[in-house]
Amino acid sequence: MSSARDLVGVAWTGLTARKVRTLLIMLGPIIGVAAMVGAVGLTESAKGALKQQLAELGTNLIIAQAGGTFGSQNPTFPADAVQRVYAIPTVLGAAATTNLSGVIATPIEAGSTYYQAFPVPVRAADLSLPAVLKVPLLDGRWLDHADTSRHLLSVVIGSGLADKYAFLPGETRTIRLNSTNFGVVGELGPVPLDPELDNAAFVTQWAAKNVFGTDGKPNQLYVRASPGTTQETANAIPKAISLGGPDQTSTNVPSDVLQAASQADKTLQQVALFAGLLALAVGGLGIANVMSISVIQRSSEIGIRRAVGHSRAKIGAQFVLESLFVGLLGGLLGAALGVGVVYLVSAFAHWIVEIAYSRIPIWMGLALFVSVVAGLYPSIKAARLEPLETLRLG
Repeated sequence: MSSARDLVGVAWTGLTARKVRTLLIMLGPIIGVAAMVGAVGLTESAKGALKQQLAELGTNLIIAQAGGTFGSQNPTFPADAVQRVYAIPTVLGAAATTNLSGVIATPIEAGSTYYQAFPVPVRAADLSLPAVLKVPLLDGRWLDHADTSRHLLSVVIGSGLADKYAFLPGETRTIRLNSTNFGVVGELGPVPLDPELDNAAFVTQWAAKNVFGTDGKPNQLYVRASPGTTQETANAIPKAISLGGPDQTSTNVPSDVLQAASQADKTLQQVALFAGLLALAVGGLGIANVMSISVIQRSSEIGIRRAVGHSRAKIGAQFVLESLFVGLLGGLLGAALGVGVVYLVSAFAHWIVEIAYSRIPIWMGLALFVSVVAGLYPSIKAARLEPLETLRLG
C-alpha cells in the first residue's frame, strides 16, 4: 500500500468481501439517519396542508360569542353588533350569524324522523360571511341582496352537509326547513378555522325574521383584525359590543388552537429525533463490537501485511477508512430510506411533502462521526498486532 489510493482500495475490498457483516454494521447509521429524516419530514408534512390553509385563511380571525346577562338562556348580541365592532380601528371585516333553534332541516320528507333526532344546525348569516372567513364557494353562489329584497327562499349548505345530503354540483335541489321548502343555491367550502360551519345550512336574516319568527339578533360574530393586532382586537370587542353594559361576550382566536397543536407536533418531533440519536449511539457500539471481532478474524491478513513491511499506521488507517465508509454509506442509505418513507406515507395520507433537506447533511455527518469514533478502538487494536501474535490468533 504505497499510496493513499491503494489504502482506500484495500479498505473498500475489506468491506465488500464480507457483505453481510458490512450490512449488519451499517444498520445503526441507516436506522438512525432514517429515523431523524422521517421524524422531521412526517411531522412537517402532516401539518403542511394545515400551514398552507393558515397562510391562505390568516391567523387574524376572531370568533365572538354572546354570553348574555345572568339568567339568560338564549343570549344574543344587540342588533347593531356588527356596526359596533366596525368602530374598532383595527377591524377589517365582520359578519354575524344567528343559530336558529327549533328549525329542522330535512333533505327528503322520508328522513324527517332521523333529522329531528339528529338536527342540522341552521344559521341566519350576513351576506359578507364568506368574505370575512376567506372561504370560497364550491358550487353556486352565496346569499345576496336579491334574496333579501325579493324575499327568495334560498339556502346555502356547508361542504360536510353537502356530502351528507349527496348533493351534486349544479344539481337543482330543495330542502325543507320546518314546513317550508328552500332552494339550495350554493355550497360553502370547508372552514378549517370553524369546522361547525361545514355541517350547517345558511339562510338570510330576512328569512330568519319573516319565516321563522326570530328577532334577528345575532349570537355569533366573525371578525377579521388587521395583521399583528389580533389579540388587541379580541380584547376590544366585548367593550365595543356592550358599551359598558352588563352584556357578556367571549372571544377566541381559532388559529391559536392549531398553533398549539403545532407545538405538540414539535415535541413529538424532538422525541423522534432523540430516538434517532439513540439508534446512532447503539449503532456505534455495534460497529465497535463487530469490527473488533473482525480484527481477530482477519488477524492472518494483518500479520501478512505487517510481515511484508506495512506500518502500524497504515493498518490502523485501513480500519478507520472502513468505519468511515460504513458511516458514509449508512448515512446515504438512511437518508434515502427516510425520504422514501416520507413520500410514501404522504402519498397515502394526502399530505403536502415537506423535507428538511438542509438538515440531512448534518445528520449524515453525525452518522459519519459516530462510525469513525466507533472504529478507532478496533483500528488501534489492529495496528498493535505483531506478526507473531497473529499466528496465535489466526
